[in-house]
Amino acid sequence: MKRIQVVMYSALLLLFCSAFSQAQQRTETAKDTDSAAGTSVITGMGAKDHVPLWLTSTTLVHSNIFQTSTEEVGIGTTAPGTTAPGATVDVNGPVNASSSFNLNAKPPTYTVLYTFTGGADGAVPEAGLVRDEKGNLYGTTSSGGNDSGCSSLGVPGCGVVFTLDVAGNQTVLYTFTGGTDGGIPFAGVIRDAKGNLYGTTSSGGSGTLPAGTVFKLDNTGQETVLHSFCSATNCADGDTPYAPVIGYAGNLYGTTAGGGEFCVEYGGCGVVFRVDRAGNETVLYNFCPNGYGNCTDGYAPQGGLLHDAAGNLYSTTNGGGANGMGTVFKLSATGAETVLYSFAGGADGANPLAGLIRDEAGNFYGTTSGGGPSGWGTVFMVDPAGNETVLYSFTGGTDGGFPEAGLVRDEKGNLYGTTFFGGPASPCSSFCGVVFKVDTSGVETVLYSFTGGADGSNPAAGLMLGEAGDLYGTTAYGGADSDPACQTGTGCGVVFKLTPR
Repeated sequence: MKRIQVVMYSALLLLFCSAFSQAQQRTETAKDTDSAAGTSVITGMGAKDHVPLWLTSTTLVHSNIFQTSTEEVGIGTTAPGTTAPGATVDVNGPVNASSSFNLNAKPPTYTVLYTFTGGADGAVPEAGLVRDEKGNLYGTTSSGGNDSGCSSLGVPGCGVVFTLDVAGNQTVLYTFTGGTDGGIPFAGVIRDAKGNLYGTTSSGGSGTLPAGTVFKLDNTGQETVLHSFCSATNCADGDTPYAPVIGYAGNLYGTTAGGGEFCVEYGGCGVVFRVDRAGNETVLYNFCPNGYGNCTDGYAPQGGLLHDAAGNLYSTTNGGGANGMGTVFKLSATGAETVLYSFAGGADGANPLAGLIRDEAGNFYGTTSGGGPSGWGTVFMVDPAGNETVLYSFTGGTDGGFPEAGLVRDEKGNLYGTTFFGGPASPCSSFCGVVFKVDTSGVETVLYSFTGGADGSNPAAGLMLGEAGDLYGTTAYGGADSDPACQTGTGCGVVFKLTPR
């Protein structure tokens, strides 16, 4: 299930530190074939997966390109008019055998917009952001906010809804109590034209179990619970939404990972639901009608939905399908489900946790948290006919690993996302996560590697693409851990902005 970092973070940390300390290291050498600043061709590196993102020297005349044992690429520079090598410049990642790059390009600019303290302001943001016309950001934290019973990794509180203005000032719009109002929101919010916010909580509510809610928050901070899950017998209306809702034709649509009509003995296999303006919920589809263990249609959807003009809905399931490793599915406006692709769990990927995006040609793009040749997840495309193409496979090293979140796409077709693990071998032992880009040819570039310090670590959420091309996101952990209330031991998370060059 999603959010394993909340339950198993310490165990995973020890596992990955051990694994990477035993990894084989490699040193290779190559030389720049062009002695002038500008575009250079690198030879002799051997085929690799991604290209260097930037070189920071603006006075470079010629260089020796080398690859360190930690699989970072550097340059020994020689300034104009001198013969002695200058400073070494570190560059993200290995390169292809003949990769071109701009020697004078500038690196992306990374800025922490806000650091959570773990107190009333919230802690452990695991969802993405939305922005209004004035540039204010809106999001949720899964913990922090008050001293009530629910907590995550020892941080008291059931989470908050917050806004962050353009000056970096944070305001808590609502603090969850974990009671009938809901608690522990793992998903973000959406915003309507009047400034109302809508979202889900994974816990709380007034159902027979604390199975979560769909809520509305108006622009005065008044919360209204539109639906409490497990209000129906055997939680037939759904149980535990991890994904955000979407708005379409005046209604809200979403998924729950559990509940539903089938596999009741296992807590249900999940549903797709609709909530109307009056708060009436309708289950549009119940997963696994053939019973647990024969869920060829998928089970446990944890990603958000995508709709088309005809009212069809699309998303993924974390499990089930022909091979039990998850699916990409379509749900028609009449409630008929079609599996577009079943993951096999090998090179094609396994266990997607996030939803999909779609291009103008009808191709779908997403991530899997596992699978691929190294088992660290993939970026994939599924065409309208259901054919899957793996665009990139993560190795769990400097390129990232275990993507929990989905993707955003720019006007040129480049894809952007985050991985929860991976990154530099030092200081994070490759478990702090990265922000990445995959271009239209499948070349991956690491835009930023988290260090686990004041810059944050372990982004569980996807990115928001701004009009100017800036990327906005959150990290679940890290940040300047200055408040004793932040009891994770690894920081309570940050909101960040990344400006690619």
